[in-house]
This record gives sequence, structure tokens and C-alpha cells, in this order.
Amino acid sequence: MKQSKKRGIQLGLSLLVAAAIFYFLYRDVEKEAFVLALKETRLFWLFASVSIGIVGYLVRAWRWKLLIATRENFSITTAPIFWALMLGYLVNLLLPRAGELARCGAVNRVYPVPTGKLLGTVVLERTIDMAFMLLLVALALVSQGAVFSELLGMLVSFSSLNQFIEKYLVLGLVLGIGLLSMLYLAYRKVKNRQWMGKIRQFFRQFVSGLETVVQMKNQWAFWIASLCIWIIYFLMMYWIAFAMPATSSLSVGSILMVLVMGSIGMVAPVQGGIGTFHALVAFILLFYGISEEQGKIFALVVHASQMVTILLLGGMGLVYFLVVGKSNLRQEDHVN
Repeated sequence: MKQSKKRGIQLGLSLLVAAAIFYFLYRDVEKEAFVLALKETRLFWLFASVSIGIVGYLVRAWRWKLLIATRENFSITTAPIFWALMLGYLVNLLLPRAGELARCGAVNRVYPVPTGKLLGTVVLERTIDMAFMLLLVALALVSQGAVFSELLGMLVSFSSLNQFIEKYLVLGLVLGIGLLSMLYLAYRKVKNRQWMGKIRQFFRQFVSGLETVVQMKNQWAFWIASLCIWIIYFLMMYWIAFAMPATSSLSVGSILMVLVMGSIGMVAPVQGGIGTFHALVAFILLFYGISEEQGKIFALVVHASQMVTILLLGGMGLVYFLVVGKSNLRQEDHVN
């Protein structure tokens, strides 16, 4: 099967799953209820949420620039990095996780940075974001312990989990050791081949990207930017909640919990978290006395505001890289 055909099938299946989840969630939501909720929404706070979201993308692009510029002997500006980032988000709406490759390719089109290093910085970014997300989960656990306990009791059977571990732990270890041994023997057979040399070179570039976090000069700025990104995520959610009458009375702790669930929904391997984001946000809002219908409407407004922003800025990013040639971009960077 050709690669393009395979990707097309994967895209179609992923879209089908997202559409099915979305339809199942919203089939019972009355159109009149949605229209009324929009009419009652305070537009100032909605636009404030969208605006600070754009600031968040700029901060994220600037943070990525710090990683890319480490150990490079030429000037790198934020603008091309920002448009590459937004182009990546746009691609992710079509092919989950393909946007990471797309934004690396866009940056490589502008600056002579090895693709391996760029991918290493992306993985590093994602790892750090995951660490901050775990910190967010810990904060939500402290402030919303009762909700967490009830939620875990509904979703996880600890006795069944313990029985599963006891039953399959030894088998899992044996299979893991066997797989590692097979991979090692296979590597020894092909390690001297030319194509393996190219893979090792790419891996070295990838590791150099991971190492940028300890080698960059402006580490304080990097970590402050990482913290600001998640503060901005919280404000985006909080201001939309404040804008809508049904959710305007939610506490800071409850919004924190909603942000945690929404972040988990966005990580799911479907286009832009469609369906999974809405389901998890509406589900957790039930714990705070928000009706299922109003929770779904809130999730739809939050998600739609982000998607519209990505479609607009991502489209502009695509035009940026199509219209502005590689040589023109480099000339612009020298001027800056």
C-alpha cells in the first residue's frame, strides 16, 4: 500500500472517530439553548481569552527560538518561528502529531538548522510541557482532592489493577527482555551499513536538540516562559468561564480541574481533540453542578475559539512560507 494512500486511510478513520464522538455528544443539545448561551456570553471576556491565547502562542514561539538558537552562530528571529509553530498546529488538525514534523520542516526552510536537532527541541518542549501538566494535576489534586477521589473511584478499580499486575508482571518482564535482546542482535548485524550511519548521525543531532535546555545561555527566561504558557492556558479557560452565565460562578480550583481534563482531551490522538476535549470538559463540569447541556456548550465555545484562532493564524503561516522565499527570509533576518 502506498504511503499516501495509507495516510489518507488513517486521516479518514481519525476524522470518522472524531465526528462520531462529536455527534454522539451533541445530538441531544438543543439549538435554541446554544444560541441563547451565545447571546448571553460577554464578548469582552471571550475576546480577551482569544487575545491572551495569541500571546501564549507568541511566548511559545519565543521559547522555542531560545532552544533552536542554542549553539548556532547566526541570528534567529521570532517571526518565522511563530509562523512555523502556527503552521504546525494547522497541520495537526488534519494529521495528529504530523504538525511537529511540519513546523520543523518550515524552520529548516528558513534556517540551516539540522532537522534532527529541531525534532529534539520539539520532543524536549513536549517533555517539559508534560512535566508542567503533571504539576498542574498535583495542584488540582491539592485544591480539589474530594473531586479527584470520587473521579478515581468511578474510573479505576484498584483491586482489579493490582490483580492484573500480579498476574502479568513476570510475563511482561520476560517479553521486554526478549524484545531488547532481539533488537540488540539485529543492531549488531546492520550497525556497519551506510544507512545506519545516517541514522546515527540523525540521532546525534536529535540528542543535541535535547541538550539545548542545559546549554542555552538564557535558562531563566526559558523556564519563566514555560510557566507563563500554562498561566495563559488557565486564563484562557477562566475568562471564557467568566464570560458565560452558567459557568461564571466557578472557583479558581474548579477551573484548574477543568483545565486538567481539557488538556488530557487535547492529548488524545484525534484531530485537535475534537470530541475528547468536549467529553472530558463536560464530564468534569457535572461535578460542579453544571448541567450536561451547559457543560457541552461551554466546551464547544472554548474549543471553537481555539480552533478558529489556529485556522486563521495557521493559514497565515502557510501563506507566509509559500509567498516568502527562503532567500528573502534569510535576507530579512540579516537586516533584523
